Amino acid sequence: MENNQYDIRINVNTSYIDDQSEPDADRYVFAYTITISNVGAVPATLLSRHWIITDANGKVQEVSGDGVVGEQPHLNPGERFRYSSGAVLATPVGAMQGLYRMETDTGASFDAPIAAFTLAVPGLLH
Repeated sequence: MENNQYDIRINVNTSYIDDQSEPDADRYVFAYTITISNVGAVPATLLSRHWIITDANGKVQEVSGDGVVGEQPHLNPGERFRYSSGAVLATPVGAMQGLYRMETDTGASFDAPIAAFTLAVPGLLH
């Protein structure tokens, strides 16, 4: 049973950046915008991120670091934080998933999982 005092919802929108991509050089650039919503009962700060990025060749990149886009947003219940970032793949299709490490104001830490989402050149997947 999930402890619903800690409830971070993560929504992802992705797009393909055609003018920065070079398919002939196996370079596909994607942008993603993430909205992090605290729908739980306690305030929490996003301390760090851990991403697993997989391309269509099965190549896996793991990316970890403090915060997101240079920030460690503090979210009170009902608050949201939105940011945009990007990923570069060697294939026109890939996937990302991961987690955010969160910490409450009282020092308890918990993970907010980020469900896998697809990065794909438009028109490629049906």
